[in-house]
Amino acid sequence: METRQQGFLDSGSLREADEDMASEVNLNSSTLTEEEREEIQQELAKLEDEINTLKQVLSSKEKQHAELKQKLGITPLSELRNNFSRGWHDMQSSTAYKRTSETLSTAGQRTSAAFNTFSSTITRKIGDMRNSPSFRSFEEKVETTVSTLKTKVGGTGTGGSFEEVLSSAANASSHDTPTNSFMASSEGPC
Repeated sequence: METRQQGFLDSGSLREADEDMASEVNLNSSTLTEEEREEIQQELAKLEDEINTLKQVLSSKEKQHAELKQKLGITPLSELRNNFSRGWHDMQSSTAYKRTSETLSTAGQRTSAAFNTFSSTITRKIGDMRNSPSFRSFEEKVETTVSTLKTKVGGTGTGGSFEEVLSSAANASSHDTPTNSFMASSEGPC
């Protein structure tokens, strides 16, 4: 019983091909003499021996190849990683990749410039809006309303700029939380 490692060539498919080729050649043809038939059969046997020898050599070389890789510590995963790295490097060095990279870089720069222009335009427009008479009128009305409310609620009514009024209102609301007054009143007699 012959034990061989399957290599790149499958022995079954070669035998089928050999049989197909042999069936196409008609050895019983009347044009071939007995000597010619024997010669062809010997040549066929010789070719089959050579094929088997080559298969054995290939199988031996494949085993040797696998052993050398194992000694070097080359695993299928490391081979895959190396192939991927080599492919990535080859792709990056291609002219198509370089052109695409340059195009995307240029597009990114242009987009960044457009956003910067847009941002500065919006900032300028907001500044213009704050300096407009209608916004100043609105700001004065808010300040007056807040001053009036502070005076009615018990504040000093000092007024000030819009920003000062907002920050003082925020500070006042953070010191007087409803939970503090509720807790003080709940501690009384029931």
